[in-house]
Amino acid sequence: MTLSVCLIVKDEQEVLGRCLNCVSKFADQIIVVDTGSSDDTVEEARKFTDEVYFFEWCADFSAARNFAFEKADCDYVMWLDADDVISDENCEKIKKLKKNADFDAAYLLYAASADGDKPTFEYYRERILKRSRNFKFEGAVHEAVSASGKIVYSDAVILHKKVKENEPLRNLKIYQKQIARGICLDERSKFYYGRELFFNGMYLESAAVLENFLTGNGWIENKIEACLNLYYVYSAICEKEKAQNALLKAFLYAPPRSEFCCILGEKFMRENDFNSAIFWYETALNAKSPALSGGFANVDYGGFIPLMQLCVLYDRLGDYEKANSYNEAAGKIKPMNENYLNNKKYFRKRLGKRN
Repeated sequence: MTLSVCLIVKDEQEVLGRCLNCVSKFADQIIVVDTGSSDDTVEEARKFTDEVYFFEWCADFSAARNFAFEKADCDYVMWLDADDVISDENCEKIKKLKKNADFDAAYLLYAASADGDKPTFEYYRERILKRSRNFKFEGAVHEAVSASGKIVYSDAVILHKKVKENEPLRNLKIYQKQIARGICLDERSKFYYGRELFFNGMYLESAAVLENFLTGNGWIENKIEACLNLYYVYSAICEKEKAQNALLKAFLYAPPRSEFCCILGEKFMRENDFNSAIFWYETALNAKSPALSGGFANVDYGGFIPLMQLCVLYDRLGDYEKANSYNEAAGKIKPMNENYLNNKKYFRKRLGKRN
């Protein structure tokens, strides 16, 4: 199979070459659509491809991405952002995926943040799509494709590696303009609108939108995340009971997720109920990653954080051997972490003196 890789860009001169250098290792066609750059983004793109196009920005990311897809000629199309990076190992995985292409859509893991090379926040995205299926992006913001047919999940990872922050109100303004024009947001857009309000500190407005979203027929994974967002919203405005109720409401949709368990563990830890705290942190360690079902996975909550907290809890209970074992398990995840290294020194003295 042949593969077209499509990007929409604006003022990405600083990172575009880094991305396209990765893409050139497996792409048969590279398409770059510029939406109004004022720097040397276009010149940088032309170092890698002759297929640079221009799209008049209309505050609609789906429209721009679909325009890029329309320029593709290969069997499959893949989308990326300019600040995405793909390691040599993952480039090889994409090459293997090309050789064995028998799917309508391939989902790849998207590492939205990382600690060094280790993802800390990840989720699967529809990344490579069969062109003949004519899939389209939907949504002016947080655009996505509703893929269907034969779907495969690849272990190839795309790392989103920002060097600059987006304008914080950009997405919120797009939603507000849609609402002002009388556009009724669908369930997915309503969820993301509520999140944008939360991210920008508009807590009361966010709570209203997310609570309304939970009464609808939105995707379960979005409902679970909305419960978590509501927990943080209500916590920010000191509505403790509403925050706890929002958190526990997520348990109606799916088994407890690791981040929720850690929040409960922290609650009981503050109350000096160490046994209850231990229960929730151990549950966090055993929770299935939401990435497997399409949700957002904050990786540290499923490993490093509960391990470190269990270390502290067993130390307070006087079980230094068990506390040390949890610290060592955390160290296998982050061997250079300062807290782990300090704990290591502490237990060396503590267990040495006891022996």
